[in-house]
Amino acid sequence: MYTLNLTDSYVPAQGGRAPAPLTMGAMLRASVERAPDQPALNALDYDGTILKSWSFAELLADSERLARALAHRHAEGSRIAVYANNVPEWVLLELACGLAGLVLVTVNPAYQKRELKYVLEQSRSEALYYVEAFRGNPMGEIAHAVCDDIPAIHHRICLTDHAALFAGADQGALRAPDPADPVQIQYTSGTTGFPKGALLHHNGLVRNGIDTMTRAGVCAGDSFVHNMPLFHTTGCAILVLGGLGVGATMFLAPVFDPEMIADVIAREKTKFVLGVPTMLVALIEAVQAKQTDVSSVQRIMSGGSMVAPDLCRKAQAVLGAPIQIVYGQTETSPVITQCWFEDSLEDLTQTIGQPVPHVDVSIRDPRTHQVLPVDTQGEICTRGYHVMTGYNDNPDATAAAIDAEGWLHTGDLGRMDRRGYVRITGRVKEMIIRGGENLFPAEIENAMLEHEAIEEIAIVGIPDEKWGEQVACFMRGGSAAQRPTPAELKAFVRDRLSPQKTPAFWIWVDDWPLTGSGKIQRFKLQEGFEAGLYTPDS
Repeated sequence: MYTLNLTDSYVPAQGGRAPAPLTMGAMLRASVERAPDQPALNALDYDGTILKSWSFAELLADSERLARALAHRHAEGSRIAVYANNVPEWVLLELACGLAGLVLVTVNPAYQKRELKYVLEQSRSEALYYVEAFRGNPMGEIAHAVCDDIPAIHHRICLTDHAALFAGADQGALRAPDPADPVQIQYTSGTTGFPKGALLHHNGLVRNGIDTMTRAGVCAGDSFVHNMPLFHTTGCAILVLGGLGVGATMFLAPVFDPEMIADVIAREKTKFVLGVPTMLVALIEAVQAKQTDVSSVQRIMSGGSMVAPDLCRKAQAVLGAPIQIVYGQTETSPVITQCWFEDSLEDLTQTIGQPVPHVDVSIRDPRTHQVLPVDTQGEICTRGYHVMTGYNDNPDATAAAIDAEGWLHTGDLGRMDRRGYVRITGRVKEMIIRGGENLFPAEIENAMLEHEAIEEIAIVGIPDEKWGEQVACFMRGGSAAQRPTPAELKAFVRDRLSPQKTPAFWIWVDDWPLTGSGKIQRFKLQEGFEAGLYTPDS
């Protein structure tokens, strides 16, 4: 960890001299030079068996072959979309786009016609690479129905049709993009509304993945199960690019199935686990139910929401390692801060760690944009190699997010202590105004997560005629018989926070409305409450 003694909430780039910028191709070729015959990618079937394996040399060869096919079909800089779950061809397409100088537009495989049409048109994609179906979603039918209405789409290719996918490979030529060139458009998670397309470049995605996996303790020769969706930066940047960049072996799961994941960990003796808290809860439950031997696990990483102390303790007891939290956004490729393996339980569960190497992080006044003293709440801002080029075809949104000095304003509220550790205190736009007082969901959530019965939580503002807004506490965890009463929950929070922060409504849920990247969609909780879909405990 960095030894700092700050007076202002500003950590300039740490980690020494920044390494030379990288492209996807340069990263992959460097890994091939180090260990050409080491397994790089193992594609798993739904039951966890290995369908096919690639060494690093074989992965580079197939990626280059596909890149030549893409270069034959698409002019340099063209945008092509991928609409698929975690199939190995997705990884090949990602790497091939980097080698062919193309921009890959990632699409959530759960999308329906309206959503897919928006992404294809907004991104100006000229091709769609898809799979026929996933989890009952008829993606092939949707793809053709949508593309029929978009004249700009010139190619529709099923990823598993290798004859069509690799057609023209003997006629195209590899290209040499710059590390600063755009290589992906990823659409923001949409926790508060319709997504914007973040234009991400080679060096941001590659370097951020490597730095994040390095702090997570993943080394050359290690292995891990990849169970995060590829269409999001966590899946395709941290795990794919970061994993390949540090020389690790991935077992790519087509879907998150906790029992199957546990079995693969046991069989392959994998070292590293990454999942949002909901996934980790399910994995722990699966391991406990079958008493699966997962003693090979040494490191666990999570993000998307804060980790409850009880979940961290369970992870240590059942999976054998504490949880290192990461914090970031699609717009930052994605990681901004990350805890260290050696951090205390308090830092692992109450902070989002210190900045990753080679990036600046500061806490600024949301109105004046001035850096604030330590331990003062303000907006989390970051600057560096990891920041997106901008929002696709949206200069106004770009200007609102990235200021003239290159600082990306995250929209998240937080505090930084003297050591440079950051705590999330809320969202600028999620602030609840109750009776004229500003309340911040993250502060209440962090307090309530200390309760052993609560595994996951979301604090949401509910419109109220008298107070303007009231606080609703949505919770998940335990069986109904183990759940504390509203009176017990009120007493618990009153011991930790002032009275006005006490929720008025307590709602237990069995599952969450989630974005494709696993974040809780608070606006849907609010809408559902107002529609009478949730019944508070009395």
